[in-house]
Amino acid sequence: MAVNSGLSSPLGPPACEKDAKALQFIEEMTKDVDAVQEKVLGEILSRNGQTEYLRRFNLGGATDRDTFKSHVPVVSYGDLQPYIQRIANGDRSPILSSHPISEFLTSSGTSAGERKLMPTIQEEWDRRQLLYSLLMPVMNLYVPGLDKGKGLYFLFVKAETKTPGGLLARPVLTSYYKSQIFKTRPYDPYNVYTSPDEAILCPDSFQSMYTQMLCGLLMRHQVLRVGAVFASGLLRAIRFLQLNWKLLAADISTGTLNPGITDASLRKSVSSILKPNPELAEFVAEECEGENWAGIITRLWPNTKYIDVIVTGAMAQYAPTLDYYGGGLPLCCTMYASSECYFGLNLNPMAKPSEVSYTIMPNMGYFEFLPLETAAERDSPPPRLVDLAGVEVDKEYELVITTYSGLCRYRVGDILRVTGFYNSAPQFKFVRRKNVLLSIDSDKTDEAELQKAIENASLLLREFNTSVVEYTSYADTKTIPGHYVIYWELMAKDDSGWPSREVLDECCRVMEESMNSVYRQGRVADNSIGPLEIRVVKNGTFEELMDYAISRGASINQYKVPRCVSFAPIMELLDSRVDSAHFSPAAPRWEPERRR
Repeated sequence: MAVNSGLSSPLGPPACEKDAKALQFIEEMTKDVDAVQEKVLGEILSRNGQTEYLRRFNLGGATDRDTFKSHVPVVSYGDLQPYIQRIANGDRSPILSSHPISEFLTSSGTSAGERKLMPTIQEEWDRRQLLYSLLMPVMNLYVPGLDKGKGLYFLFVKAETKTPGGLLARPVLTSYYKSQIFKTRPYDPYNVYTSPDEAILCPDSFQSMYTQMLCGLLMRHQVLRVGAVFASGLLRAIRFLQLNWKLLAADISTGTLNPGITDASLRKSVSSILKPNPELAEFVAEECEGENWAGIITRLWPNTKYIDVIVTGAMAQYAPTLDYYGGGLPLCCTMYASSECYFGLNLNPMAKPSEVSYTIMPNMGYFEFLPLETAAERDSPPPRLVDLAGVEVDKEYELVITTYSGLCRYRVGDILRVTGFYNSAPQFKFVRRKNVLLSIDSDKTDEAELQKAIENASLLLREFNTSVVEYTSYADTKTIPGHYVIYWELMAKDDSGWPSREVLDECCRVMEESMNSVYRQGRVADNSIGPLEIRVVKNGTFEELMDYAISRGASINQYKVPRCVSFAPIMELLDSRVDSAHFSPAAPRWEPERRR
């Protein structure tokens, strides 16, 4: 119920006094984003101006934007990697930040096949926590009564390593869940989970998923929202239920936890709430044993008001499947963040996934935007970067950030389109990751990586005098988990033989071995990616593909085979020409990276 407060917000009536203050903060931050940005850059340069990195550019103590932009270059990860590697190896001098680097957050992007290491400082958690604190006050404007129940969220920790210098390297959410901020968080009726912390923190993915699903079923009538970080993560949870509902129902019926749950603290925590309930067990069995899983979320958790997942960018491909399982529940995206920096939030979380826009909060870092070049502009001088307050509606930009942790004018690789403004704060639609070809979960495979994997696999074809003459790919998300599909057209140079099914299966495995560590972790440790598939198509298929493109207006002189496809008529053409399909017979090798 809304409160009568002198701090009421233009966004709507707040649900409580705490919400009123959070909404008022959003108003203050968005009224004059340029002034906030100027202040943020001044603070960053005041504290980091004497670091080894910034001293190179002779700022002379200046903290203004003009000096910063004229002296400090725009960089990518490769430019910063030597500095980051020194920190990882144990150099504690102020290289990038005047504050000590507390740990590295591993990005889902890769450099030379390894996860990128993003330095962070302890106080950065205060900024991230501040952004988290704004999410529910906004959601409460659209969905009342969320303090009357719980959230069923499938949350997991992932593998972490230590650098040679002793700093932890791990994903940002693993860092958050293992932090004291999360473990000792005060009770908040709007943020109560069905999963005990022991389930979230269990490193064994099966035990973690099993107990989180079990607790969600035990508290089915208390669940008001269902979610995961990514849409793909929630679909994995549903697939897990399809495979394991009999075991879960047996536990519920007898009140005894499956012996496969061996983590002592987890067993103790879940056993304390697990009591025999044959009626609930029978209900779960009736709902899960049939072929019809349409609306399974609303059938099992009937009071669910929305699904909370990231379903923008590469995750948009999962929206139709979530609609099927969710029975039409709203798909809500609440925030925009990365390992490098947390950026902003969605002020209209009930918007359709295709219409989601994020409002960047100007206090999180200093933001610049590199205008995307059109074909006509590519021979012109490179475009100047634009400030947050200077972007234009309907134009697309690449995001460039400067953070308190020491990243300066760093290209994140996200392509954003300006959709409008809230007060003076621009709102952005996430368009895509730059140069990413394939993505199922947190993996990001670009064209160069795919090309290298195909080259490695095609070496197996040499003894048959056979080669890959053309290829394309797509991310198949109809299966759970999703998997990469590679279409190959092969050419035999003579009649010495055709590669056997076993050889082509092995080509799949070699391709997977060639993929970056993020992909391989998804296959081996996270079970978030299925075995890679090669579909061998009939000779002439790619000529037909070109003919089709030309019939739709493509220039025969400029036509290039697309290395990734998703357009339904093209998919139908390719699939109609498949001669054989092959899957990787074994998971690739993966172990947590040992940082050199």
